Amino acid sequence: MTQRVIRIGFLIFPGFPMSCLTSVIEPLRAANEISGHRTFAWDLVAEGAERVMSSAGIGFEPGRRLSETDDCDYLLLLSAPTSRFADTRSAAHLRRVARHGTVLGAISGGVFPLLRSGAVADVALSVHWCYQAAFLAEFPGVPASDQVIEIDPRCVTASGAAAAFDLALHMVETALGAGIATEVACWFQHPMMRKAGVQQMVPVLGEGARATDLPPMVAKAIDLMAQHMSAPLSMAEVAEELGITPRHLERSFKRATGQNPTNYFRAMRMKAARQIVMYSNDTMAQIAEAVGYASSKVLVRHYRDAFGISPREDRQRINLTRVKGNLPVPSV
Repeated sequence: MTQRVIRIGFLIFPGFPMSCLTSVIEPLRAANEISGHRTFAWDLVAEGAERVMSSAGIGFEPGRRLSETDDCDYLLLLSAPTSRFADTRSAAHLRRVARHGTVLGAISGGVFPLLRSGAVADVALSVHWCYQAAFLAEFPGVPASDQVIEIDPRCVTASGAAAAFDLALHMVETALGAGIATEVACWFQHPMMRKAGVQQMVPVLGEGARATDLPPMVAKAIDLMAQHMSAPLSMAEVAEELGITPRHLERSFKRATGQNPTNYFRAMRMKAARQIVMYSNDTMAQIAEAVGYASSKVLVRHYRDAFGISPREDRQRINLTRVKGNLPVPSV
C-alpha cells in the first residue's frame, strides 16, 4: 500500500529567520531517508513569485504562490513580528484553507501575521519570550504560551529555531512512530525530544543564567512582576504574596541575580517597552501605560538610561535599518 505523502507549505515573508526553516526541513528530510519512504514533501510559499530575502541576507525562490496551496496538509508561517500580508486576499485564503482542513502554524514571529489574518482563534500560541510584550500589547485577549511548542489539531506553533526542530520531531513521531523520531534526533545530536508542556528557557537579566536556574521563590517573584507589568506591585506587595518579608525578598534577589528587585523589575519593564517600540506603532503614551508608567516622560528617561537612546530615536533607527536592508531587528 502506498503511504500518503504529508504536504507542508512554508509561507515565508521578507526577513524571515532562515534557521527556523532549516530546523523543520532537515529533520523531515532525514525521516524520509531513514524510513525509506517519501512521507514528507514541502514547498516554499510566498504571496508573489519574487525571491524572498531571509534575515541572513540569503534569498529563497518560492516554489508556489500562496493562492496555490489548497492541497497542503500544513501551512507554516515564518516571519518577523512586523510582517504583514501585502494583499488582503492572502488572509482570506488562510481562513479558507483552514476551514477545509489545512493545519495552520507559525514559527517565531510568524504568530503575528497568522493572528492578523483572523484564521485562528481560541488556541494557545507559543510566543518567543523576546516577543511576548509586543504580542500582548497587540493581542491582549489571546493566550500567549511560554511553552516551547504548542500543538492543537487546528494549529501548531514553535517559539524559535530549536523549538521548530522539536515541532518537526513531533510531526515525524505522529507519522512514523517514536523510533524513527528518536533516530532523527540522534542523527542531528539533538539532546532531547521536547514535547508540548516544556517551558522556554529565559535568560536572567544581567547574569548570564537562565530563569530555570533561579531559586523557586525568586522565580515566583519575577513571575508576579511580569503578571503585573501594566499595574506594578510594590516590593512589599510582592513579598506579602510570597509570605516573606521585604528584607528577605531583597536579600534573596541580590543573591540570585546580583540586583535588588526594584532595579530588576525596572530592567524587565524596559525590555518589554523596547519590544513594543520595535514591533508596534503604539504611541509613547500607550507604551508607557503597557509597562506601568503613568507618564511617558518618566518612561523616556528610564529608557534612555537603559539603552542610551530615546524610544523615538530607537524606533527611527530600527525603521531606517528595515528600509535599507528590508530586514527586521532582531529575528529569532
